[in-house]
Amino acid sequence: MSHSSGKDIKPTLLIALGGNALIRKGQKGTITEQFDNLRISIRQIASLTSDYRIIITHGNGPQVGNLLLQQESCDAVPNLPLEILVAQTQGQIGYMIESVLDEALMEQGAGFTPLVSLITYVVVDEKDPGFANPTKPIGPFFTAAEAEKLDYPTVKTPKGFRRVVASPKPVTIIEKREIEQLIKSGFIVICCGGGGIPVVRNGRAFNGVDAVIDKDLVSALLATEVGADLLVIATDVDGVLADFNTPDQRLISRMNVGEAENFLHNDKSGKGSMGPKVAAAMQFIQGGGKRAVITSIKAICDSVQGTAGTQIIRTEQ
Repeated sequence: MSHSSGKDIKPTLLIALGGNALIRKGQKGTITEQFDNLRISIRQIASLTSDYRIIITHGNGPQVGNLLLQQESCDAVPNLPLEILVAQTQGQIGYMIESVLDEALMEQGAGFTPLVSLITYVVVDEKDPGFANPTKPIGPFFTAAEAEKLDYPTVKTPKGFRRVVASPKPVTIIEKREIEQLIKSGFIVICCGGGGIPVVRNGRAFNGVDAVIDKDLVSALLATEVGADLLVIATDVDGVLADFNTPDQRLISRMNVGEAENFLHNDKSGKGSMGPKVAAAMQFIQGGGKRAVITSIKAICDSVQGTAGTQIIRTEQ
């Protein structure tokens, strides 16, 4: 896909919202809390619509975890497979984002702006090594005795045993052409929720699989496939932190691809939840993207302007 060009065409911005955009640490996750939290990021996104064509992706960890907990708590209704639960959260969170975004656009006096939430499939390779070594814990916590009675694999975590599923790498987004056409037609598109519904090819058809795809890696892949200019990964910290959890901890405000790669290979700093975000940013830049930013939910606008977060570019300028 070719990247946006021409003076009369707005650049395309993909914003990947982390789970804390809806539920913050320590909250119960009531609907009221989730709507209130969304307004922080969505009002900023609304203010960017005059200058950018916008795609929004989002996480779904707490929401799909709640659905799994509800299933474990009720024997009267048959359990649903994980890909169906991901689809349910795509609809749920898409509705919430659309509602808040429409409200924010009206508050800011914007003209008619079409919005659409898209149920999104993401192809994974059935031979991906992630299937042979599931690593992603999901859902409720169990005691050791409870875990022994379950009919799916579990892993021990600090808070108890949890179901563990594969986390394969995304190969392609099925609806990429539809998404590209929608943004060219002026729609704000909400898609790839929770990393997308993971599917494998079966001839000309697709079958859902029990897996969870990393939301940031999918966002970077989609940004590349539709020719986005800028990728913003919004999370609960200010950006990439050097010497994390030490007295010398500090924000890295700017990195080129080489520096980002060095960060990932640094055992002290590169491991943990920030690793996949840096890898996703690198993937986008190496795929032709102009700039990627890892930033706080509260600093989306400033990060787009280049004054906040960790700005990741191809080479130092």
